[in-house]
Amino acid sequence: MEKSRKTNTADAYAVQCGKCFKWRLIPTKEQFEDIRQNFIDDPWACDKNPNVSCDDPGDIEYDTRNVWVIDKPNLPKPPSGVERLLIMRSDYSKMDVNYVMPNGKKLRSSVEVEKFLEAHPEYKDKYSLADFSFTTPKIPPEMIPKDIEPKVPSVRKKQKTKDSQSISEV
Repeated sequence: MEKSRKTNTADAYAVQCGKCFKWRLIPTKEQFEDIRQNFIDDPWACDKNPNVSCDDPGDIEYDTRNVWVIDKPNLPKPPSGVERLLIMRSDYSKMDVNYVMPNGKKLRSSVEVEKFLEAHPEYKDKYSLADFSFTTPKIPPEMIPKDIEPKVPSVRKKQKTKDSQSISEV
């Protein structure tokens, strides 16, 4: 998946051929999600597109003109009527996953999905928690612009208890 440096959402979707390793643009987000959902069981190759072969040049080159993020394979495709949004944080530290439900409500965690389904029984038969994944794509370090300050990790302090040792954020 590729993200323009000008926006904080994906502008194009691409998949790498499992045979020639060239990147091919996928015309729609829905087609990309279909491929991603089944990628391990059904790896993508150029011959899945009747208009392309491994002999053709790649559609796009992996370079730093745009920010590339790598989505995990086999994430569930969002259910019908639900949109999965990926939003890049301004410091490029990570992407956030939101789901937009048919009624326009944005959900940002599995806890919010559970609460939404409890509050809206009309969706309980259509959707289950397994239909939603808040796994975020990885941002390769070489994609983070040089002028962006890296996020400083939070300071952690060790606290001892009688029976165990735990770590808490300060």
